[in-house]
Amino acid sequence: MVARPTAPKPTVRVQALKERAAREIAFPRVDGYRVELPDERLRAKFTADSRLVLTPEEVGPCTVLMEGIVGEGVELNAAELEAVRPSTIVFHLAKRLLETRFCDPDEDWPIHLFGEAKRVTKQWLDGGYLVARGVPQAAVTYLELADQAVERIYLACQRYEHGEKRMKAILDPYNPKGSTRVVSFTTSKTTLYKTGRDRSHVNYVVCDSDWEAELARVIERNPHVRAYVKNQGMQFEVPYRDGAVPRKYVPDFIVQVENGGDEPLNLVLETKGYRGGNAQLKAETLRTLWVPGVNNLGGFGRWEFAEFTDVFAMQDAFDRLVAGFVGERELA
Repeated sequence: MVARPTAPKPTVRVQALKERAAREIAFPRVDGYRVELPDERLRAKFTADSRLVLTPEEVGPCTVLMEGIVGEGVELNAAELEAVRPSTIVFHLAKRLLETRFCDPDEDWPIHLFGEAKRVTKQWLDGGYLVARGVPQAAVTYLELADQAVERIYLACQRYEHGEKRMKAILDPYNPKGSTRVVSFTTSKTTLYKTGRDRSHVNYVVCDSDWEAELARVIERNPHVRAYVKNQGMQFEVPYRDGAVPRKYVPDFIVQVENGGDEPLNLVLETKGYRGGNAQLKAETLRTLWVPGVNNLGGFGRWEFAEFTDVFAMQDAFDRLVAGFVGERELA
């Protein structure tokens, strides 16, 4: 029996159009972040995104090595963790915070900040941001979970400090600037939103969900939008850390808003129905590291970040967001 050939799926070319070059959006290609170390005091501003939830699935059956500043470490199993005092948890996390987030791998960690690190770590623990469900609270001292905890504490410190311009983004030295002009690919997806010629440099939004299609519609209708693009095929990525693991995050949209300034405001937008722990880290990194780091760097205009978590209120939420930035410029 001879198999019949399958007809190829129809494809569509998604690309930046020359006749829409006025709607081009440029963006920084960020490799990492540089933080100016505070001299004497660490301060933190914790939010709901600072929360870390521990369950038996995350913890699993393993042992943890508890170490002091000097001397040999001691291995503890899950049963022994029940007896670990909160002060020991604070000590362990504060030490991990300083040695992994406030110094380079070849440097001694800043021991003069140890008291401050313990203080902000205690604020995080006492504030209920560590939620242990069915496991000992001290399970957070497992190395992988400790790195997740200190990343949240570190981001809370940067949220407090970035107004003092301590944060700078580190750009890709070989390719520091990206643009919508490079977008050119084919897709067989049928969920396409055709963009307006006076709204986007790229001819289509390839929608991965109904949420993205709704956001594209909402953006198109707002009169203050200068240009927008779905982040696909243009390598706009945000580096972040999931515990000790470096990762890349691809936001959904970039939108330029005319707000009366010398340069348009750039909004990085994300649509998200369910926000798990990984989504928290992405959003926190964008707000506390990427946005202030790029704004303090200069040369790329002003950037902000927003999330939409209710598809039915998306239009009102976006309009309020844009109106707030436009009104801010008018009052300046």
